[in-house]
Amino acid sequence: MADANDKTARIIEARLKLRERFIAKPAVQATERPLGSGAPNRHGMPKLPVGQTLTQGWPVLDLGQHPRITTDHWSLTVDGEVNKPQRLSWADFLALPQVEDVSDFHCVTGWSKMDVRWIGVPMSTLLALADPVATATHIVTHAYDTYTTNLAIAEAVKDDVLLVHTANGEPLPLEHGGPVRAITPQLYAWKGAKWINRIEVVIGDQPGFWEVRGYSNTALPWKNDRYG
Repeated sequence: MADANDKTARIIEARLKLRERFIAKPAVQATERPLGSGAPNRHGMPKLPVGQTLTQGWPVLDLGQHPRITTDHWSLTVDGEVNKPQRLSWADFLALPQVEDVSDFHCVTGWSKMDVRWIGVPMSTLLALADPVATATHIVTHAYDTYTTNLAIAEAVKDDVLLVHTANGEPLPLEHGGPVRAITPQLYAWKGAKWINRIEVVIGDQPGFWEVRGYSNTALPWKNDRYG
């Protein structure tokens, strides 16, 4: 038990150091000029971003494929411009420090699902394990359905950016990216890849599937930042 606790403590320390390293870099911040309505959320932003409406459901949007990846066959690679490439099995992933967090989910098509209770692993934990090189600036997340999307590392290492396997107390449904998807509460939801299987660390921005089709690189809901 002591060894497990020591390992957890080392991972958390590495994660915090990584956040300090990248958050301090100049980046477009989600806190600039917020637009929306409702009482401020925990980040000081209006609860409902401009142009969004509330939904009680959870609409399904994707590329038309629902890859059926069992946990026995699921894996996650963290590679690219890193010092310590990682390849995690399902057991490896669950052995990492897990967090439970409540956040909102904003789709670029105009709906928002509020107060989803997630369980998963912070993106910053996974990046800390791989140790990005000093000149790394972005990640590209890849999915089993070939989807890709890009994120500045300064956004990716924020506390509520997670790779989640549980939503509202239930295993993440297949149609919503199960067994594991990324979530990006401070950005539009297309920045969080469903069925994620690779985190590629890169030097310089590399737009993903929707970004090369006219969507915004930065995707800030409180600036109505939908399209490039």
